[in-house]
Amino acid sequence: MISFYIHFPFCIKKCNYCDFLSFSAGDDIRDRYVDSLCGEIRRYSEYIKEPVFTVFFGGGTPSLLTPKQTERIMNAITDCYRMDKCNEISLECNPGASLYDNLKAYRDLGINRLSIGLQSTDDNELKILGRIHNYEQFVSTYSDARRAGFDNINIDIMSAIPGQTIKSYKDTLTQIVNVDPEHISAYSLIIEEGTKFHDLYAHDNSVTSSISNHSERPKRNMIPPLPNEDEEREMYYITHDILDKAGFSRYEISNYAKEGYECRHNNVYWTGGDYIGFGLNASSYYMGYRYRNPADIGRYSELYTDYENSFTAFKPDMSVYEYIDNPELHEEINKLSVKDMMEEYMFLGLRRMKGVSTEGFKKKFLTEMRNVYGLITDKLIKDGLIIEEEGYIRLSDRGIDVSNVVLSNFLLD
Repeated sequence: MISFYIHFPFCIKKCNYCDFLSFSAGDDIRDRYVDSLCGEIRRYSEYIKEPVFTVFFGGGTPSLLTPKQTERIMNAITDCYRMDKCNEISLECNPGASLYDNLKAYRDLGINRLSIGLQSTDDNELKILGRIHNYEQFVSTYSDARRAGFDNINIDIMSAIPGQTIKSYKDTLTQIVNVDPEHISAYSLIIEEGTKFHDLYAHDNSVTSSISNHSERPKRNMIPPLPNEDEEREMYYITHDILDKAGFSRYEISNYAKEGYECRHNNVYWTGGDYIGFGLNASSYYMGYRYRNPADIGRYSELYTDYENSFTAFKPDMSVYEYIDNPELHEEINKLSVKDMMEEYMFLGLRRMKGVSTEGFKKKFLTEMRNVYGLITDKLIKDGLIIEEEGYIRLSDRGIDVSNVVLSNFLLD
């Protein structure tokens, strides 16, 4: 089976921490982009014959899609692919960019999982992040989503926000538990290059000073400091403690779900499954290739808007391998070696609390995991960093705390 990721790159306003390909655009540009998106989806159907397992609309802000645009995309998928195995279709939604009528239309079109990007229940923290909504708008959006028929809702929250305290983060966790979603994704802020936060926190010596020496709080006219390492670690621990007691099981390092509500789409990524990314700069993993679409919207539109007549980059008898490995169509094309795939399989699989299946490894690579990683796993088991039980290799509690160090051991020379 195959999973689809649909990228909608448009936002009302770019957040201060965001390094995704996203930007604001008018209605005309958005509508032409949907033309291109539908063209690419239909073009791929000439090569993809597997049934679809999951679909995920990400961005950007997919909840800016009008019902008519969403219907066109869904029709392109259902017209061209087998959907009888697909029981999860997710859409990312931002408070402040979601209307009840649109949410009801999404649900009526078959989208059955909503992922709401809240980040914090503290309005000041939301303002620091550059979010366009406040907590009251989130509550309204959540209520509208329930009223529209969504019974599978994820809420994104974030720790290590500038100015955030242990108390304010604990308040966010407690309030979200009381809202009672089915799934919670709890991520720690990472300062990425190309973001406003990177400009502020990576280059301003006064900010760096206030971060490194937390006793020296910045003045009122300075931006708030990031939580220090001890505070960030405490936030990490209380996330698990509060959510576990509330009935949310951690099934991946940053993801928690009630029983039966794990995100199936993300599990495809973590278990090394095949997926196609449709849209601007979207990445794919298929047939042993990892590749990415053009990042230039003009180039992307040129390729796919009128796909029936755009044969400059296509040949009628082009194979799936020629289609993937075509620099006119795709960028950053990498044919992964078996070593590369083994490393990724371990890196991603060990993020799951269940870990990596030794039988699954054997089925995928036609060799025992021990033949490749025996010495490494023996050492890590002895050091108390991983556990082997019931046919799985997984991180111990101590291993989770130093997961980056543990995962680096699975790089093959």
